[in-house]
Amino acid sequence: MTEILKADPEAIQRAATLLLDGKLVAFGTETVYGLGALATSNAAVAHIFAAKNRPRFNPLISHFASAEAAFEHVEANDMARRLAEIFWPGPLTMILPRKSGSTICDLATAGLPTIAVRVPRGKTALALLQAVGQPVAAPSANPSGRVSPSDAFHVLRNMHGRIDAILDSGPCSVGLESTVIDLSREVPFLLRPGGITLEQLEAVCGTIRNPDDYATKLPSSPGMLASHYAPGLPVRLSAESVDEHEALLAFGPALSGAGLVYNLSERSDLEEAASRLFAGLRFLDGEGQRRGLKTIAAMPVPRQGLGLAIMDRLRRAASPRPTASGDDDDDLESMIG
Repeated sequence: MTEILKADPEAIQRAATLLLDGKLVAFGTETVYGLGALATSNAAVAHIFAAKNRPRFNPLISHFASAEAAFEHVEANDMARRLAEIFWPGPLTMILPRKSGSTICDLATAGLPTIAVRVPRGKTALALLQAVGQPVAAPSANPSGRVSPSDAFHVLRNMHGRIDAILDSGPCSVGLESTVIDLSREVPFLLRPGGITLEQLEAVCGTIRNPDDYATKLPSSPGMLASHYAPGLPVRLSAESVDEHEALLAFGPALSGAGLVYNLSERSDLEEAASRLFAGLRFLDGEGQRRGLKTIAAMPVPRQGLGLAIMDRLRRAASPRPTASGDDDDDLESMIG
């Protein structure tokens, strides 16, 4: 069952406790209702993808109670600080390079070296984030492909029984997702228009690139790049056998004979596997290269539920690396879906 919590101090504290326990809580911001989970926990973030039936592990926005809290996790340049001063709290998400000490998990960032950060507007949302005291990852609180919810009833209708609670703060004032701007490049890049207009941003930032400028070069939608989070070692998919020169990314009972093994889930649990995917690839790549292994062999994962998202990322890891002429395509892989 999904708890319905009316926004008062007691309910806000209840919602914060649930989030700190690794549960899923939908909460309203000025844009849309977000499906919140503790951004520092791979397991909690995996619940988001499972509840939304999301076919890809796209990066998620991490929400904070203040700019100071957000900038503890990212390298904020002068432009980012100016934008924060003007538009936060508000419907603006900034993508910035990750600080080495950030505790935000790999699954929330989709393994990227950047983090999407936002300070939402709204008394309830800010009170909840303050009570949690940690970053909260929160895509829109709807099944993948459905319309984003602008009130608690929309969330309940589509997510009842899939999530732990809904913190009802009434209708959203904006009802449109946040604007997403990538500030990790030399020239800012508008990834998604939203509650803050391009003209408002240009008044602060000057020249801003946007997808229309690259219509002939960029993928038609985010998450379509062939190669993503590609380890240094080649990745071999659907492995049914393995030898001592290979590192094995196992799922369920592991194949024998590998020079190194990392098991995503010995009990064949897809949520556990999703929560361990990026850590597993990183471990096998680093340790495998150190041991002189030649390949990462990935065992098959069922193509259902989160298995689709896991296989999508493995397929990208196994794809040929992009050429130098395709570097601009990396911009859209940071899009927040």
